[in-house]
Amino acid sequence: MKPSHSPFVVQPSRSSLLVWMLLCLIVALVLAALIIQPALAQKKLSAAAAKDHVGEGATVCANVFSTRYAASTKGQPTFLNLDKPYPNPVFTVVIWGSNRGKFGTPEIEYRGKRVCVTGKITEFRGAPEIVVDDPKQIRIEAEK
Repeated sequence: MKPSHSPFVVQPSRSSLLVWMLLCLIVALVLAALIIQPALAQKKLSAAAAKDHVGEGATVCANVFSTRYAASTKGQPTFLNLDKPYPNPVFTVVIWGSNRGKFGTPEIEYRGKRVCVTGKITEFRGAPEIVVDDPKQIRIEAEK
C-alpha cells in the first residue's frame, strides 16, 4: 500500500494545531480589546473636572465662552475657550490650521454654544485641552 501523503509533507500533530488555534484566539481577543476599549472608556466630564483626567480619553461638555482664530500665529490655531473666556478658560479646544478647513469657521459656529468634545485630554501650560482634527469630535448640544 502507498502512503496517503507525501513523505516530505509534515502533518501537524493535534497538540500543535491546538496551540496555533489558541494563539490565534488570543491575538483576536487582544485586537478586539484594543478596538472596543477606547469607546467604552470615554467618560463624560465637565470642563472643571477635565484637569483631573489629563492623559485619558474623555468627552468634555461645557459652554463656549470665547473663541479666537490666531491666523498670524505659528500653526494657525483656533481656540474654543470653555466655561470662562480667555485669558482664564477652564478648558480649551484646539483646532490646528491644517485641519481648519474641515470645520468651516469654528470660531463663529461654536461661539456661545454648549458643546461636547471627545478626545485625549492633554495639558498646555497647566491648562487642560483637547486637540481635535475631525468635526465629529465636537457635538453641539441642544438648547435646554
